[in-house]
Amino acid sequence: MGKSYPTVSEEYKKAVEKARRKLRGLIAEKNCAPLILRIAWHSAGTYDVTTKTGGPFGTMRHKGEQGHAANNGLEIAVRLLEPIKEQFPILSYADFYQLAGVVAVEVTGGPEIPFHPGREDKPEPPVEGRLPDATKGSDHLRDVFVKQMGLTDQDIVALSGGHTLGRCHKERSGFEGPWTTNPLIFDNSYFKELLSGEKDGLLQLPSDKALLSDPAFRPLVENMLRMRMLSSLIMQNLT
Repeated sequence: MGKSYPTVSEEYKKAVEKARRKLRGLIAEKNCAPLILRIAWHSAGTYDVTTKTGGPFGTMRHKGEQGHAANNGLEIAVRLLEPIKEQFPILSYADFYQLAGVVAVEVTGGPEIPFHPGREDKPEPPVEGRLPDATKGSDHLRDVFVKQMGLTDQDIVALSGGHTLGRCHKERSGFEGPWTTNPLIFDNSYFKELLSGEKDGLLQLPSDKALLSDPAFRPLVENMLRMRMLSSLIMQNLT
């Protein structure tokens, strides 16, 4: 049985498509796709399958969640997106931030992602500490993704592939540098670089290296290198 999605009005659907076009322009002009994908993922990545709390419900608009340590720098994404959001008051922030993440993938060379609107905004952000810690290994990754979020080892590897976009900034995360030689192109270069070993100028976080040292993760990484539709696996967890 497939997923079921909320029903929204035709007016709402039209607003989604108009906002999509505005977002494409913004992201292309500002070269901010990595940051925009990050706000979508950090919104979704707080979901707790046991308590049914957290998740992509627009709470990143609150200063409290922007202030979580893992979200350093995301106030920039909120500020960039807000002028477009103001043009579409009919849209929830929950839908808007996830739509922005979908568009970020498309603008950087990924496929068009089916977007399913209908998320409602929640009034309060989730508790801090639900997002993965890049300094930790495979046990921690499974605690977050499998136990907390209800995902699988394959989902962990696929979502890690989102590091094909963007870079770390020392003032935000304590790490510096991109994972790939072209951090504005969405492809499977992350897995290619990960498997080819450490190189000057490219980043591998402890959580990245855990994908190679863990005997269950490594075959999935090798398989991802052969996959041409990486973005579909990543984005199904956001949409």
